[in-house]
Amino acid sequence: MLTHTDNAPRGGNELSFENTEIAFRHTSNSGLKRAWWLFKFININFFVKVGPPITNFALKLHLPIQGIIRATIFKQFCGGETIAECGATIKNLAEGGVGTILDYSVEGEDEEHIFDETRDEIIRTIERAKGDPSIPLTVFKVTGVGRFALLEKLDAKQQLDTTEQQEWEKVQNRVLAICQKAHSLDIPVMIDAEESWIQDTIDMLALDMMRNFNRNRTIVYNTYQLYRHDKLASLKHDHTLAKAEGFYLGAKLVRGAYMEKERKRAAELNYPSPIQPDKASADKDYNKALKFCIDNINEIAFVAGTHNEDSCRILTELLDAAKLDHNHPHVYFSQLLGMSDNLSFNLANSRYNVAKYVPYGPVKAVLPYLFRRAQENTAIAGQMGRELSLITKEKKRRGM
Repeated sequence: MLTHTDNAPRGGNELSFENTEIAFRHTSNSGLKRAWWLFKFININFFVKVGPPITNFALKLHLPIQGIIRATIFKQFCGGETIAECGATIKNLAEGGVGTILDYSVEGEDEEHIFDETRDEIIRTIERAKGDPSIPLTVFKVTGVGRFALLEKLDAKQQLDTTEQQEWEKVQNRVLAICQKAHSLDIPVMIDAEESWIQDTIDMLALDMMRNFNRNRTIVYNTYQLYRHDKLASLKHDHTLAKAEGFYLGAKLVRGAYMEKERKRAAELNYPSPIQPDKASADKDYNKALKFCIDNINEIAFVAGTHNEDSCRILTELLDAAKLDHNHPHVYFSQLLGMSDNLSFNLANSRYNVAKYVPYGPVKAVLPYLFRRAQENTAIAGQMGRELSLITKEKKRRGM
């Protein structure tokens, strides 16, 4: 059970993201050493670039590489291969006041029976969350339950043939089944954002689910990638729509995960890039989105998914300025397992609602997720250096 649920203060906290004792209290000496070496390795761009093809080649040759992956990058960023295996991670996070978001991270599948299996697994995460305050939120990707190319065709407004129409009905039914289960068990579920050329279809699905299930409280959340220059406007538009139609808006705010791919495709197909011109513009829109949500907190429940210290600090200040409790039920901070523990645990220690994404799944199946994590993080200026400096500081504090 999370260690803070009552009497959360308003203002007056001495929040510090430099407190490594709190940040790594849950981490053993051996875990700290492993993280130090791993981030040191990830910080070398060459290894991050050549790692995926080398790993895939080794797997094709049936070389015994899975054990190495499991003991290193998988152990750092994933909770286990099954929901049950995530139990120790869930407990460890909860002892520091941090919740868990179970994230079934199998990607890139195309077969109908696998989409059905993924739907059933996501429903199992919702069932696991029922009655356990350590798992306050759940999540899924639409491409986990439907074919990417089908969503792409829908986004492009192309006519579906009879077989594709039947396939699309199955995708909608899978999404509906997940959200119905979340509603029946009173467990919030977030729909992750994906590439811009399938996002309109995902947005449409998410809004339909909100119309169905967000009448009395926020169950379904859509995700807004603020590294896109049009997503602050989307957030405001959807809030206006929600007010007019009488449902709560659920919003997960992130910067985004597909920047290089988006820019490359826009250049290749000769259309304007949907990505902000620079990081400062993305940061500005992200922080404006935080303020917009706080200003409309009675109608919006939101999750601030960010590893950015400035944005986390700004949100704490917005809560204090609005005289809202730190653990207001409409506000969550969120980071990824294995990263930014200085944010997650120090925020939780100051009684804010915090939950970590805890990816899980078979080692081989979650490799695309793990490689993307490494590539994204080396692309974020200073992120790996920041992680390393905090771990080094804590090692010194412990006399290691």
